[in-house]
Amino acid sequence: TANIGTALALTGAKVALIDADVGLRNLDIVLGLEARVRSHVLDVLEGRVTLDDALVSDKRVPTLRLLAAAQTREKDEVDTTAMHAMVDSLREQFDYVLIDCPAGIEKGFTNAIVGAEEAIIVCTPEVAAVRDADRVVGLLGNRESIKLIVNRLRPDLVRRGKMLSVEDVNGILRLPLLGVIAEEPGVIISTNKGEPLVLDVASTAGAAYRAIAGRIAGTNTSKPDIPQP
Repeated sequence: TANIGTALALTGAKVALIDADVGLRNLDIVLGLEARVRSHVLDVLEGRVTLDDALVSDKRVPTLRLLAAAQTREKDEVDTTAMHAMVDSLREQFDYVLIDCPAGIEKGFTNAIVGAEEAIIVCTPEVAAVRDADRVVGLLGNRESIKLIVNRLRPDLVRRGKMLSVEDVNGILRLPLLGVIAEEPGVIISTNKGEPLVLDVASTAGAAYRAIAGRIAGTNTSKPDIPQP
């Protein structure tokens, strides 16, 4: 979410990122914005601050904004109807609203998807992850669009038959492929530093994120590259 949102904002698009993982927020850390968070999504939903006041701007990418999750509250405290209304409000102000969905399929999942018109399934090439992703696809119902990103692919393991291939994953999920991100040490380094990888022009994974953003925006019509060993 951090990298795709940043890549879209680098094109000049107005992008809002919502961390919907109430109680376990981390999107602010990945973006390097944790020191600037003063309010969170529940402050907005419960009327303590305005939406504009809660949005944190990214000085590196002026058109990017973050709405952080609450760290010391519970997912069950989120009013789903209010969440939907808030996303609708953001949609009027921004070109893209990306909602970072928490793990699991309980109330946090319901809150995250309630205002979404489209969905991106991010799946690692592992049997358990693919089965979970298949379950999520079923729960998403008739969204306008559901697409797939295969994340943390290791081509060397695929070649040796030790990891599922992209074809294996999508043989089960059968979704339009938006992109493939290969495992890269730079991902961990960038996360720890709070610097999205798309800002590194030398990063292969960063280039893959930028290509995905282009497909979302409709400016990149090429088929996704599948990394080879």
